[in-house]
Amino acid sequence: MGDVAVGARSGADGEEHRGRPAGPYAPVEDGAATSGSDSPAAGEGRVTDDRSERGGRGPDEPPREQKKPRSFWKELPILIGIALVLALLIKTFLLQAFSIPSDSMQNTLQQGDRVLVDKLTPWFGSEPERGEVVVFHDPDKWLAGEPTPAANPLQKVLSWIGLMPSAEEKDLIKRVIGVGGDVVECKGTGPLTVNGVALNEADYVYPGNTPCSQDDQGGQFKVEVPEGKIWVMGDHRQNSRDSRYNQADKNHGMVPVSDVVGRAVVIAWPVGRWGMLEVPDIFDQPALSAPASASAALTVAPQGVALVGAVPLVLWRRRWDRRREDGPKS
Repeated sequence: MGDVAVGARSGADGEEHRGRPAGPYAPVEDGAATSGSDSPAAGEGRVTDDRSERGGRGPDEPPREQKKPRSFWKELPILIGIALVLALLIKTFLLQAFSIPSDSMQNTLQQGDRVLVDKLTPWFGSEPERGEVVVFHDPDKWLAGEPTPAANPLQKVLSWIGLMPSAEEKDLIKRVIGVGGDVVECKGTGPLTVNGVALNEADYVYPGNTPCSQDDQGGQFKVEVPEGKIWVMGDHRQNSRDSRYNQADKNHGMVPVSDVVGRAVVIAWPVGRWGMLEVPDIFDQPALSAPASASAALTVAPQGVALVGAVPLVLWRRRWDRRREDGPKS
């Protein structure tokens, strides 16, 4: 379009000066008013056509060299680098895949399942809640003596790019039963109680298992979960070395919230077992939070008593001041 604009402007200039001298002091030659006036326009028209053929360049300008596209092999390292950076960002801030190496969470999770763990919400201050299935680092040698599972080729590749942890990492996966301030108790074969509320765990406890295990190694317990820690148990109750059987460690079987990697949200593999890992409805009971409410009430109650006690004192003081002001005057 630029070349066309130049050509049009030149033609208009030729028509404007037709039959007149080019300038006030320019000499007029014979025939300039007739055939001479047409020659500049025609000449300029030819220049315009020549510039169009040269792609917008003047007659003395060198031809422009066209950039050759990069070959695929030159761009491949750049693409791999971008992919690795994205994988690192996803692994660090968003999602990470974990492989289930044991049967401690049956039937919710089967050995060999791959789950995706949400690592984003903890960055916004979210803490584990009752009923969630969470992945956490070994708090204090829970996996001591356990053989390191052999990684298959797929896991090696995903570990290399950061989307899965390496086989050497010591991580566990369990269900959160109690959070900071909760009292969790098991008597006999159950039911398991949280803050005095019995839980009906038939939806996720392994068929044939009892909610509580009758043994002298930790299956019978009553614990209060400190703030900043959680109490976890496997769904396969009689085949899970969880908080119950680690009460002799430095955390008394509790898992520090800081050791939690994130919440397992979906079974991603195999395809036939794809599904979301929802929180069971029994953990939505308002009664489970009763101790926290009672604690808040105890915190507020002394302040309320102090306020009620201060009101009569303030009224008496005002009445005394008025009597002094209205006293006998001389």
